[in-house]
Amino acid sequence: MAKGKGFGGFGGGMNMQAMMKQAQKMQESMLKAQEEIAQMESTGTAGGGMVTATVTGTSTLKSIDIKPDVVDPDDIDMLQDLVVAAVNEALKAASDKSQSQMSAITGGIGGGLGGLL
Repeated sequence: MAKGKGFGGFGGGMNMQAMMKQAQKMQESMLKAQEEIAQMESTGTAGGGMVTATVTGTSTLKSIDIKPDVVDPDDIDMLQDLVVAAVNEALKAASDKSQSQMSAITGGIGGGLGGLL
């Protein structure tokens, strides 16, 4: 094996260049998707729609809507449980949307690139 020849005789330089362009294009697509995900909103409800939570794609709680009918001063625990359930549902919806959008770009390889992109 001769040192310093690399892939020269096998046309590897051209394939490496094409692969780098493809990786750069994928990275640009991922950045665009991340920006779109940050703008997405997802909602979750609990108690038959009595509590609705809205979160952004970056898992930031944006709003909580609580119908007056569910507010019972003698049963605050139920209200707290409904809020937690609605927020968790909204966060799961946001996560699912985010994963779906990123999988469409990466072809399903997800985060398996270990920070290469």
